[in-house]
Amino acid sequence: MKPFLILQLRPETEASDDEYQAFLTKGHLTPDQVRRIRLDCEEIPQDLDLEDYSGVIVGGGPGCVSDPADKKSAIEARIETAVLAMMPQICEQDIPFMGCCYGIGVLGTHLGGRVDKSRYFEEVGTSDCTVTQDGAGDAMLDGVPTTFGAFVGHKEALQELPLGCVHLVSSETCPYQMIRFGRNVYATQFHPEADSEGFEVRIGVYKDRGYFAPKDAGRLVEMCRAADVHAPELILRNFVKTYACD
Repeated sequence: MKPFLILQLRPETEASDDEYQAFLTKGHLTPDQVRRIRLDCEEIPQDLDLEDYSGVIVGGGPGCVSDPADKKSAIEARIETAVLAMMPQICEQDIPFMGCCYGIGVLGTHLGGRVDKSRYFEEVGTSDCTVTQDGAGDAMLDGVPTTFGAFVGHKEALQELPLGCVHLVSSETCPYQMIRFGRNVYATQFHPEADSEGFEVRIGVYKDRGYFAPKDAGRLVEMCRAADVHAPELILRNFVKTYACD
């Protein structure tokens, strides 16, 4: 089959490698079925043709698209520019896309939606999500319970549904947990690839990045270990199953 293109935004190797392995495991993918590009270390090749891929998966990262330019590191600015530059083709050609956490900010920004830190911040932990009526009929949510827990941790959020998008999953703390644009372009605010072990890694890596008070790291690790989070990975599995092509 054509490989899936995995774009990673995390400049911390430990977090990036753990996320990459999670995408493989939860998506039931092998390394030879993907092409991994770490945008902190390499640029997207100019000759890259999205038609050569079954779909695009974008991981999370510590940056915020809503931050002013002078608050972004050079790496964060370069990564954001690279991902945003791909969105016109992805949206116009309806190329299969799954943006995880940071990805919903990128998609929302490209579509002219409001992404900022005014509301819907979620501390590192779990969020109780609910599949909407439109989501109940969507192939990406096949087999996903109507209500489920998901790992979250973000400082900014989509404040309104962009024009042309369908609202698929909501929660009380952050209404736009999953959306779809067109037929094939998806984004989640939660992390469909994450499990308790992976989030424990991220807590250690990002304990000084403003997601939570560093003194709370131990408490959050224990909370993640106790969480029963399994349903979100079905979304990644459905994405791979739906779009894998020759």
